[in-house]
Amino acid sequence: MSGSAAEDAPNEMTPNILVIDVLDEEAGLADVEDLLGRTFQLPAEWLPGAADGAAYRVEVDGGRVTFVPDQSGARLLRERSKQTLLDFSDEHGSDEPSGDE
Repeated sequence: MSGSAAEDAPNEMTPNILVIDVLDEEAGLADVEDLLGRTFQLPAEWLPGAADGAAYRVEVDGGRVTFVPDQSGARLLRERSKQTLLDFSDEHGSDEPSGDE
């Protein structure tokens, strides 16, 4: 068992990218999604130039976390979402009833 969540994170295989799904300017919060499909809520002030659809690379250096704007992040998330839908469609197609019920 490893000592921290940072050591368990898939740093090399999955880029640490967050994309803003919903920005609630009134509450000052951003709902973000990572490339693994997990969603989080962060203070919008932590995200430079926060706007719906904006993407950020998460950089961790010691105990400091930095959110760096990443223009390719939204594209990576869309590609992951498309692949998830394709995988789901393939699995769903084999489980469909034959209609003889």
